[in-house]
Amino acid sequence: MPYTISFISLGCAKNVVNCEQMMELCRSAGHILQEDPAGADVAVVNTCGFLAAASEEAIGVILHMAELKQAGRLKKILVTGCMPQRYQEEIQQELPEADGFLGTGSYQEITAAIEAVMAGERPSRFGDIDGPVDEGGRVLTTPAHYAYLRIAEGCDNWCAFCIIPKLRGRYRSRPMEKVLDEARDLAARGVKELIVVAQDITRYGTDWDGQHHLADLLEQLCRMDFHWIRLHYLYPDQMDSRLIDVIAREPKILKYLDIPLQHCNDAILRRMNRRGDKAYIEALLDTLREKIPGLVLRTSIITGLPGEDEAAFDELCQFLWDQRMLRAGVFPYSPEEGTPAAAMERVDAGEAARRAELVVDIQSRIMDEWNEAMQGETLEVLCEGFDGQSMSYVGRSYAESPDIDGQIYFTADRPVAAGSFVQVRITGAMDGELTGELADG
Repeated sequence: MPYTISFISLGCAKNVVNCEQMMELCRSAGHILQEDPAGADVAVVNTCGFLAAASEEAIGVILHMAELKQAGRLKKILVTGCMPQRYQEEIQQELPEADGFLGTGSYQEITAAIEAVMAGERPSRFGDIDGPVDEGGRVLTTPAHYAYLRIAEGCDNWCAFCIIPKLRGRYRSRPMEKVLDEARDLAARGVKELIVVAQDITRYGTDWDGQHHLADLLEQLCRMDFHWIRLHYLYPDQMDSRLIDVIAREPKILKYLDIPLQHCNDAILRRMNRRGDKAYIEALLDTLREKIPGLVLRTSIITGLPGEDEAAFDELCQFLWDQRMLRAGVFPYSPEEGTPAAAMERVDAGEAARRAELVVDIQSRIMDEWNEAMQGETLEVLCEGFDGQSMSYVGRSYAESPDIDGQIYFTADRPVAAGSFVQVRITGAMDGELTGELADG
């Protein structure tokens, strides 16, 4: 019989795709999807387990679902994704509120798991995390004008601080024709901004023949009816000259690159099993800026990594000042159980957090300088809709990726539809975000 299912997705864009695929499997099986978990038969909480803090967030959501269940407003709770994959032994004992669990190798079993929990069973399914990447349709949960395109699963980088390979398995590229078929479908649905994602998109295709095929894929995607193509995440040691040339010459590929660096100190990079040293990173960034005018760079920085003394931290701060990367996700180091770095000597959590705050301050000042330099410039903006609080439209330029960067607030003397591209003249800034006015009449 059909059941009413509510999905809650936590964590990264890859999780969003997994959730959308599970939603399509449920819809195809005849189940009814609803946004609000209150009143549903089953709430599916698709979790992140990358950091302990992400697991704590997931537990909070699950306990909230348990309150709904206790109040008679929800029947069952099914927990999926990285957190049960990471803690598959402990979670069954420590979360009695949950009625079932699916690991990252078992998303395709969602409908069977729903039938099982509704029959009073407590399924616990953990399939092969190194198996072929799940294919199939999706229920898009993003706004109609943008969507994620996942091109690979897993990771072979084995950074010493990261648990991802143990949660998502070895690196597996999706067959290119499968990726292109899905991209054609997204274009036919009216998607205007395609966001190419994987744990490491630069490694795409290397598991087939040892060769990099991301540039080949991007050339094909640029022939489709997308206005923007955005790239997340490019590992610095995998960026070859052909890929850089394709990014530079293709107008649809946004001049916004997300390159997770984590640190710049040579000793720390070696200890963390990161390929390439500071000199390599600096040369790469110089090459990118030379070949791609107007490039906006986003990175990830971890403070308090094992081996980071005051000198290494000062080196990191100077590197960030010198490089002037506009966007940065800054995180104090979290020792994750099961990773080599967790056993290494390090500064305490309070000091790591203090250093993170100092880096955030540096990045805020860099962003303020960029915002000031943008005054009077006209940018192409993808309108996201109207914001009633500020009484202005909101949108994003090439320099802002959805959910992780800010927005641009702009006024207009005519209605502007969500999903439309407009020219916006920048006239100010508000709390670190740009403001402007419609410039195309």
